[in-house]
Amino acid sequence: MSPKSAAARAPLAPATTVTLNALVAMPGLHLTVLAGEQQLDRPVRWVHTSELDDPVPYLEGGELLLTTGLKLGRGKDKLRQYVHRLADAGVAGLGFGIGLSYGEVPPALVEAAAERELPLVQVPQPTPFIAISKAVTAALAAEQYQAVTTSFEAQEELTRAALGKDGTAALIGRLAARLGGWAALYDASGAVVVAAPDWAARRAGRLRPEVERLRSQRAPTSAALQGDGRSDEERAGAEQPEEPQSGDFVVLQSLGADRRARGFLAVGTEDRLTPGERYVLNAAVALLTLTLERSRDLRQAEERMRTALLRLVLAGETAVAREVAGALLGGLPEGTVRVLVAEGEALASLGDLAEQAAVRAGEPLLLASEGDRLVLLATDGGAVHTGCVAAVQQLETVSLGISGPAGPEAAGAAYAQAERALAVALRSGRRSVDHDEVGSGSLLPLLANEAVLAFSDGLLRPLREHDLTARGDLEASLYAWLSHHGQWDAAAADLGVHRHTLRYRMRRVEELLGRSLDDADVRMELWLALRARGER
Repeated sequence: MSPKSAAARAPLAPATTVTLNALVAMPGLHLTVLAGEQQLDRPVRWVHTSELDDPVPYLEGGELLLTTGLKLGRGKDKLRQYVHRLADAGVAGLGFGIGLSYGEVPPALVEAAAERELPLVQVPQPTPFIAISKAVTAALAAEQYQAVTTSFEAQEELTRAALGKDGTAALIGRLAARLGGWAALYDASGAVVVAAPDWAARRAGRLRPEVERLRSQRAPTSAALQGDGRSDEERAGAEQPEEPQSGDFVVLQSLGADRRARGFLAVGTEDRLTPGERYVLNAAVALLTLTLERSRDLRQAEERMRTALLRLVLAGETAVAREVAGALLGGLPEGTVRVLVAEGEALASLGDLAEQAAVRAGEPLLLASEGDRLVLLATDGGAVHTGCVAAVQQLETVSLGISGPAGPEAAGAAYAQAERALAVALRSGRRSVDHDEVGSGSLLPLLANEAVLAFSDGLLRPLREHDLTARGDLEASLYAWLSHHGQWDAAAADLGVHRHTLRYRMRRVEELLGRSLDDADVRMELWLALRARGER
C-alpha cells in the first residue's frame, strides 16, 4: 500500500464532509434531487435562506441556498439568470421549497440547474427550512468535535513519541503516519536530519533550494508548494522504483522560538491539509521547537560553562579541562588541533554550522564566546576546521583567524596566533587568514592599513613638498639608496647621477626630516613608509 494513499491515513476528520448526498439521505427531511445528481458529493459549508432574486452579494460560496421563489417570478429567462448567478457564486446547491409560491419546482429552473450541473433539491412543504439548517449545523458540530477529539489524540501520540527513547525520529515517523504522507526534519543549515518513510530523505533533499529561501528570511516563516519543479522525464529518470511520484502538496515550516530558525520541518501529502491535519502539524511544530530550543537560562549557563572550559584550556590546564569536558561535551579534541577566532555579525550562524559539522562527523569540539568573539578548538583538518573556513566565505559579515597546528597543551600559544591572524584578516578585508600564511608570507600586504598609510604620508610629506618646488628627486633617491642597502655607487648608477649628487641629496633628506640615516630604526621606518605607498 502506498504511504501516500488516502487509505493509509490515520482517521483525521476533513474540513467539511457534510455533503448534499448525506443531507438528501437523511430520512426525516424528505428531500428529492431534481438536477445535478453527479455533484451531490459537494461539501456544504452552511445553509442560507433568501427570497432575494439576487442573493449573491450575501454569499461566500459553499452554501446550500434555500428559497420558495417568492420574488423569482415565472419568466424562463429570469429563472435561468438566477441559476447562473448562483452557480457562478459557487453555491453547493439550491433547495426549492414547494407549496407556497409554487406548487412544483418550475421546469425552467430544473433545466437551467441541469445545464450548469448545479444540484437542485425539492423541499416538500411539511419540511421547514429550519429543519435543514439544524441538520447541517448538528452535522458540522459533530465533525468539529470529532476533529478536535482526534487532533488531541494525535497530539498525545506525538508527545509520547517525542518523549520516547527515539525522540525526534519517532515523532517524525508518527507525524508522517498521521498525515498519510511523508515528513522530514532539517537542521539549521538546511541538511536533512531524519525523514520518514525511508524514501522521503530523497524527496526532502530535493527541497533544499526552498529550505534555503526560508533560511534567508526571519523566523517564524513557512511556505506551501506542490511538486518539486522537475519535469516528468527528470522524475522518471531519477526516482527510485519504491518512491511515489512527487506531485504532492508540501508544507515547509521553520522551527525555533526566536528570530533565528534552529531547524525546518517539511511534510508532504497527496491532498491539501485539512484543518484537523493542520492542527496536528502545528502540534508537531510546537513539540519539535521545544526539542530544539532549550530554555534561554540553560543555554546561557552552558555558554558560561564553555567559556570557563576554554579559559582552562588556554591556561594550560588541559587535564582538568578534559575531565570537565568529558561530562559536559563528551570530550575535547585530541591530537593536533587548531584554534579559530571569529569576529563579526553572524557569529551565531557560524557557531550553528560548526556544531552541526561536528555532530555529522562525530568530532569533539570546544566552542565558546569570548567577549564579542567566537572561539573554537577543533581537530586540525577536520570537518569543523574546513567547514568554518568554507562558511565564512558565504557569511560576508564574519572574519576568521586560524592558528597553526598545535597540541591541546599549546592551545594558549595557538590562541595568540589565531588572534594575530584575525587582526590581519580584519585589516586586509579578507574573510579568513591562516597563521601559517602570515608567518611564511610577505610583511608588505599588512601595510595596507589606514593608520600605516597616514603615518607614511606624514613622514614623507617634507620630501614630497620639496620635490614639487625644488630640483632633485629626494623621495626617489631615498628609495634607491635604501633598496641598495646604502651602497652609493649602485644607487647612483640606478638613478643616473653622480655619487656625490646622491650624497648631497641624502644630506638634504636628513635636514628636511630631522632624522639621521645612520639610525637603523629610521631607515626601517622610511623603507616601510615608502613601500606602504607602493613606491616603485
